[in-house]
Amino acid sequence: MVVLPILVVCGLFAAVLLSIEAGHRVGIRRRSRMPQNLKPIHPAVESSVFTLMGLLIAFTFYGAGSRFDARRNLMVREANAIGTTYLRLDLLPPETQPELRQDFRTYVRSRLDVYRKIADFKALDTALDQSVALQHSVWNKTVDATKGIGPAEKSLVLTTLNQMIDITTEQTVALVTHPPTAVFVMLALMVIASSALVGYTMSAFAVRDWVSTLIFALTVSIAVYVILDYEFPRVGFVRIDPVDQVLVETLKQMK
Repeated sequence: MVVLPILVVCGLFAAVLLSIEAGHRVGIRRRSRMPQNLKPIHPAVESSVFTLMGLLIAFTFYGAGSRFDARRNLMVREANAIGTTYLRLDLLPPETQPELRQDFRTYVRSRLDVYRKIADFKALDTALDQSVALQHSVWNKTVDATKGIGPAEKSLVLTTLNQMIDITTEQTVALVTHPPTAVFVMLALMVIASSALVGYTMSAFAVRDWVSTLIFALTVSIAVYVILDYEFPRVGFVRIDPVDQVLVETLKQMK
């Protein structure tokens, strides 16, 4: 799992360097045909492109951070809903509780499998199907068990059980909620255009400043990578996995 993020960063770094090199070569060719006192590019154009790139990076970074926090909050809400519903099983007839409690423990394990297998689409589909099947089973068994209790107790149990199931839908939507592809395409185009402008502008100098070039390439590639990492927090270095511990603790408390 660590190899993929490194490859992505290296790929972004190489793409930025290639864009700078392309812009530099175009600039040298253009300058050979231009008067010596003519600037290679108008400052207004350069500042506009860089400003747009900065705005896109800020926009996508903020959105990714917001979705990251939302996913963490959903995990806490799901753990709380499961824990509350499990406690309210005490309101059911005693003879129905052991089987339901075992089903709840199995259900929590299936939910953990869903989050742990997100990177494997085939395994993820299997885990989701198992989780949905367990939801139906738990719901049907709980509804049957509530026939032996009063309306107030029945409402308490089924309300939290319904919340527990509804949150899984929110979790599934959160997993696939990302900015439109057009936003990422626009960001990529702005990074390439800005990098090309850097090389184009640097072509006006007789000596190439490789330190500035490498710093720019590294900074931009890391910024774009962090955005992608934020958007997919179960694949790269920025992980949401530690929040799964609240679900693990909920499972431990199910005795």
